[in-house]
Amino acid sequence: MIAPDLILENEKVLLRPMIEQDFPLLQQLCTDPAMWTWFTFDLSTTEGFKNWALPALDGQRYQFTVIEKATGKLAGSTAFGSFSPRDERLEIGWTWLGKEFQGTGINQAMKKAMLEYCFEVLKLKRVEIKTDVLNLSARHALIKLGAFEEGVLRSHTLMTHGRRRDTIYYSVLPDEWQKIKSRD
Repeated sequence: MIAPDLILENEKVLLRPMIEQDFPLLQQLCTDPAMWTWFTFDLSTTEGFKNWALPALDGQRYQFTVIEKATGKLAGSTAFGSFSPRDERLEIGWTWLGKEFQGTGINQAMKKAMLEYCFEVLKLKRVEIKTDVLNLSARHALIKLGAFEEGVLRSHTLMTHGRRRDTIYYSVLPDEWQKIKSRD
């Protein structure tokens, strides 16, 4: 479905397959434990980072390293996962950015590059994105992007430190992608 050497890019970001050699630079962006309040792993620890990263290297999801094109710096990571070829859908997720890259427009740029690939190359019928219902900044960013808020799955996901999150789902359908794309 997705080529193993897939690279996505636009004027702001380049997304390329994450490789193990990226780990040291990515880990430098992960050192603040407060960054992981809304994430399913605490990437500020070596064990947490490896537990998050190794499934991607094993092919359980298609994990990208995100590069800010203006500087060439590694900015974070995002992924395609939860593929359902029969249903013509996948999920965008496992996304995080280092603090210096948050609020810079990189998140919107990478989501748009990924949505463009999903709808214009893969011809999908649905792209899903989910987050913690308490993560108001992520929810705001998804609404700003143009994703449709669908609903909440209660006690859906185990978080760091044993908390169970309520997960809120968003989606984008092909006609919604056309509206998102036309706003550029």
